[in-house]
Amino acid sequence: MMELKIIQGDITQLELDAIVNAANPSILGGAGVDGAIHKVAGPELINYCKEIRNRHLPKGVPTGGVIITPGFNLPSKYIIHAVGPVFKRDLNPAILLRSAYINSLNLAEKRDVKTIAFPAISTGIYGYPKDLAAKEVKSVMNSYKFNNIEEVTLCYFSAEDTNIAKKIFFKKV
Repeated sequence: MMELKIIQGDITQLELDAIVNAANPSILGGAGVDGAIHKVAGPELINYCKEIRNRHLPKGVPTGGVIITPGFNLPSKYIIHAVGPVFKRDLNPAILLRSAYINSLNLAEKRDVKTIAFPAISTGIYGYPKDLAAKEVKSVMNSYKFNNIEEVTLCYFSAEDTNIAKKIFFKKV
């Protein structure tokens, strides 16, 4: 049975099998959690991502899509780079956001990941409303058929994001 945790913290410091990066399509780093993960992982990550782009993904990772890399200097073994939707630009942002989470979980299952952490995907500069995003994440976590994954941590940087997620996940209906 999968255990779900919601915490406030720095995802780059979590010692898990995998962490998820809220990546942009270039997978070459950016702002927010993406920049933090690239910084802590070290220059090997950017070089690895450039190689993936050059060999396999010249146009980048599509919205809702994912790729996996080693964790390099992070305490986690893997980084799963998930590209979430831009809320006011992409059609069907809820479907694309769910796809980013589902595709991350599917890839983690294939790699026999037991422990994984997600940041809030698309709620920063991509403008996805935090409460709506948390509802989509809850929908995925409640419906996903977990096999190998034993623990999912939703790791939020701010107290506001953490409290919104806890309210959405644990409120009495």
